[in-house]
Amino acid sequence: MSSTRAPGPDPGPASPVRRRLVRSFGSGRGRITRAQERSYREDFPRYALPYQARVFDPAACFGRQAPLVLEIGFGMGETTAAIASANPQLDFLAVEVFTAGIGSLAMHLARLALTNVRIVEHDAVEVVRDMLSPASLAAVHIFFPDPWPKARHHKRRLITPAFASSLAERLAPAGIIHCATDWRHYAEQMLEVLAAEPHLNNLHDGFAPASSSPLCDRPPTKFHARGQRLGHPVWDLVFRRG
Repeated sequence: MSSTRAPGPDPGPASPVRRRLVRSFGSGRGRITRAQERSYREDFPRYALPYQARVFDPAACFGRQAPLVLEIGFGMGETTAAIASANPQLDFLAVEVFTAGIGSLAMHLARLALTNVRIVEHDAVEVVRDMLSPASLAAVHIFFPDPWPKARHHKRRLITPAFASSLAERLAPAGIIHCATDWRHYAEQMLEVLAAEPHLNNLHDGFAPASSSPLCDRPPTKFHARGQRLGHPVWDLVFRRG
């Protein structure tokens, strides 16, 4: 990350200032197939929305006025592509930091000839903070975020009171936050955090029925099917902006 400073008097020697960022993602997903790498080079540029430290205009980006859904941490892109294909009336802003996943989603989008998805290769916390205006989102999807299972790493989990507040501010009235995880402890923590956010209302008594959402359902994926085979239940949470 680079920064610029307006011209002015030379302040003289100074010690470097380092800002400590708590990242909500790990660095372990480094493997990438040749097909994903090729799609990252050849297909991704068609769908890329570069990160910028200013609010972007969805209508100008997509060439139309449509409800906007934020997809955070889309993994290999299977779910995002399926939802976007089933809901052509919606536009999707998909945020991910891993090259393999971006290449995989771009491959799905190209194969399906979808035009209602844009991909931002950047940290979701900064994308929400810098690129999205208040009341601009119809929904936020956060499916199977990194659970950071070790207690000392819980501070890295994405769903925190501060981030929940930031997401709620960017939801339009009646906008939806839909989260899913197969880690019980994280599910309970997300439920506690989202329930404590004053602008959000739980649409269910605790956890939601599997994949259910008023705007668009979460389709089953290979990841989900594998978890079910291994006996790992999935907990969905669906909250609405009041």
